[in-house]
Amino acid sequence: MTKSRLYTGTGDAGTTSLVGGTRVKKNSVRLEAYGTLDEFSSTLGCVLSDPECTEEVKGQLLSVQNMLFNLGGYLASEIPEGTQPPAWGLTEAHISQLEQWVDALDEQTPKVQVFVLPGGCMLSARTHVCRTVCRRAERRILDLADEAYVDPALLRYLNRLSDYLFILARYFNFIKGVDEIVWHKQD
Repeated sequence: MTKSRLYTGTGDAGTTSLVGGTRVKKNSVRLEAYGTLDEFSSTLGCVLSDPECTEEVKGQLLSVQNMLFNLGGYLASEIPEGTQPPAWGLTEAHISQLEQWVDALDEQTPKVQVFVLPGGCMLSARTHVCRTVCRRAERRILDLADEAYVDPALLRYLNRLSDYLFILARYFNFIKGVDEIVWHKQD
């Protein structure tokens, strides 16, 4: 009987291999950065799997998931000293695309002059979870950027992506006819 390739045992002592073979601790800053991108992509899968998610949004989110996989691979690779390689497959056009998606959703969604709290319909609530995991990924990648080179375009992409997810959550509430939950200052 052939041994499963799903478990190798090589990480049992708390280390894993980067692209290229270098072993690092599983709680290293680099692993936290790309591991949080993986978690973020998983949360997007919860939105994608919702039967009420529109086909247009599914296409957008699948595009984002593919980019996140590229970015995870980039972050899982050691950057040779003195080099500044670009993030894998990420261009200014991808950032512009996110801005176009934000603008299109913003045009369709009523304006608000208050702070919006996460919630409303289930799809909106799930999208807010995605937004917060995206923000955490951004913070973990900033931690890595304090230690090693990270393409600044990657951070711009994630920043726009969290904006997209915020307006997407609002859009889902709007199309479902669900009122936003708004913040009320407590005395």
